[in-house]
Amino acid sequence: MGTFNSLEEAREYFKADRFATSNGAVIDELNEEYSVCSMPLTENHRNANGGVMGGAMFMLADFAFATLANNLHRPTVAQQVSINFLNVPKGGRLIARAACKKNGRSSMVVNVDVTDDTGRDIAQFVGTGFKL
Repeated sequence: MGTFNSLEEAREYFKADRFATSNGAVIDELNEEYSVCSMPLTENHRNANGGVMGGAMFMLADFAFATLANNLHRPTVAQQVSINFLNVPKGGRLIARAACKKNGRSSMVVNVDVTDDTGRDIAQFVGTGFKL
């Protein structure tokens, strides 16, 4: 499985990521190839215009990045990340799918695609992780 022996062990570890978990982020799937995390959208995720706050979308993408990166090598921290917002979510849930593109000796590159539960592309996130 990776550094975590089970999905339950990973979920227990990431309970300490209180910002993500208190905002509803959960780990749905995790293995050595990919991670899937999701979050229901609530009024707490809305900006002043009524849309989903970019920070909420970023947080979920970053959480998916962290779960996969730390499953491949723990501890790994974000060294550089970027996000492109593609569309406004229309559904009631966001889903972030992370996949490792490069796993090197001291760093890794992880791509995260964020969609909503209607299948709409919401954001693309690329993160470079530094292995401590």
